[in-house]
Amino acid sequence: MLPRPYIFSHNDGPSSHLFQHVLPHNVSQQQRIEAHLNSTNNFIGPPMNAHRFIPTYQWTPVELSDVACSPNGPMGNNRKRRIQDNSDINLKRQRFSCPSPHNQSARNSNFTSQPVTRPVTGREVTCPTCSSATFIPGGCVPSLGETCHQNAFSPSSVKDKQSDDLEKKESCRAALQTDIQKIFPCAKVFLGGSSLNGFGSRSSDADLCLVIEEGPVNHRKDAVYVLSLVRKLLYKLSYIEKPQLIRAKVPIVKFRDRISGVEFDLNFNNTVGIRNTFLLRTYAFVEKRVRPLVLVIKKWANHHCINDASRGTLSSYTLVLMVLHYLQTLPEPVIPCLQRDYPTCFDPKMDIHLVPSGPSDIPAFVSRNQSSLGDLFLGFLRYYATVFKWDKQVISVRMARTLPKSNCKEWKDKFICVEEPFNRTNTARAVHERMKFEAIKAAFIESYRLLQLRKDLNFILPKSKQMARPQTAPR
Repeated sequence: MLPRPYIFSHNDGPSSHLFQHVLPHNVSQQQRIEAHLNSTNNFIGPPMNAHRFIPTYQWTPVELSDVACSPNGPMGNNRKRRIQDNSDINLKRQRFSCPSPHNQSARNSNFTSQPVTRPVTGREVTCPTCSSATFIPGGCVPSLGETCHQNAFSPSSVKDKQSDDLEKKESCRAALQTDIQKIFPCAKVFLGGSSLNGFGSRSSDADLCLVIEEGPVNHRKDAVYVLSLVRKLLYKLSYIEKPQLIRAKVPIVKFRDRISGVEFDLNFNNTVGIRNTFLLRTYAFVEKRVRPLVLVIKKWANHHCINDASRGTLSSYTLVLMVLHYLQTLPEPVIPCLQRDYPTCFDPKMDIHLVPSGPSDIPAFVSRNQSSLGDLFLGFLRYYATVFKWDKQVISVRMARTLPKSNCKEWKDKFICVEEPFNRTNTARAVHERMKFEAIKAAFIESYRLLQLRKDLNFILPKSKQMARPQTAPR
């Protein structure tokens, strides 16, 4: 017998009493939720005090008990040849097949769902770690199903194009998930990275995370095995072109969407990328100066050829962490330390499906530091040109301070040390040549000298096709 079609009840959302849709039985849980969001097109939540900058992605977390899995194995019953039950390949396929409902809790034993402790809202509270600032009541991070407000730094035509770009990425993600589920019925594909965290531009690639089995993954074996199967599948899809398996420390499959022209990087079970996406997303909305400052600094770094990890310089993720660290460590901080002030909202062990809703009620931050964007940009250059000790210090956004550089393998003999906020690895490990390291330091020193002397951003930023820049020149 076929399972009964899903009917949205009054408990499915604040507006569900207005609609009652019957969906076919073969529609996935995520498609059902997305259909519900599209049909209601209504969001009720606290007002946001900071500007919203980018369109939001309709990704509603699903409960693990709602994930319906096919009883068949990941390859179905139509294999041309059978493999012995005791073979290594068959054992791997059994690992990534869908578990039965009574084994669901065992499958997620490595990811314990933690109840999210919401901060006090509806009244003004004092920052628990910094007496120099206060919080505004009400959550500052827009819901993933909510249409974002207008961005004061972007004209309406740019906002429309950004929304269209995000829709193209989401369309490819949804189609890809449907096709991957033909070989891995329990697979979920999540969009992450700069497409969602608020610090991307229209030219940014899209990062996808394929989640089949939650828990630790042997990247040398499991990830390469699964991504090899996915790569073979991509060759057969008419809307995908140039699939390529990259056997890096975190293996990925690179490909291009033939319809939209967007470049994608697909990883396997690298769920830390989903976690840091929503950490950075919260920082992007917690204070209205953060995102425009980061976008200008990324433009500056790209102009000076120090923003390309594949060429031995800084990745965009590392650069964003460097900016956040600077804003946290000012005498009057511009932003708080979210992981220290709200540890439950960013618990590294929180179930991956609950991560998007974790920071939903974190209030906006109002700093006593009212420096202009121009002054903050100049201060960023000054900090890394004259204050930060590259050979002795580790940048830590998790702790909102520098850590001493130890002799452990992660930091020893590394030119630049930037701590990943969740797994605490070095995000700047791509900088492994002294020549590239010296070029990065020189870019900071020379740009700081020119900007301090000339008071004109045109001396350190490209003069054509410039992004939105600070309106106030640094003093």
